[in-house]
Amino acid sequence: MSVKAIYTAAATATGGRNGHVVSSDKVLDLEVRMPKELGGAGGAYTNPEQLFAAGYSACFDSALNHVIKNEKATTGTTAVRAHVGIGSNNAGGFALVVNLEANVPDVDQATADALVAKAHQVCPYSNATRGNVEVSLTTTILSAEEFAAAN
Repeated sequence: MSVKAIYTAAATATGGRNGHVVSSDKVLDLEVRMPKELGGAGGAYTNPEQLFAAGYSACFDSALNHVIKNEKATTGTTAVRAHVGIGSNNAGGFALVVNLEANVPDVDQATADALVAKAHQVCPYSNATRGNVEVSLTTTILSAEEFAAAN
């Protein structure tokens, strides 16, 4: 499969998990640190898993809204929360595991489930991780306030 990119993002990391990341346009300019759970000092810094979770959740929510528009469905404001875990792959390396919580208010559960399943086929992050990262989907139909409170 050949993809002709219509947009390319670029970022540079120095110092790995205890360093700095900056995008080519300087909009993203962050210190990264190893979280305590991985043996680091922790603190008020981001890490690669948080950045991946932010990107995946934003991308999946866009894919979900694309599907909703194409299906001519009427929903409330959607939200997607991504939980990205890291652990041993039992082969000397590391692997990610992802749970996406997609909230589609103002529809019944079956409709929400169908829209989320279609979004999982459309989302570029889902397509990139398929077969490489264990991704589970949880679909809710809560109000925006209920979903935010369920954090």
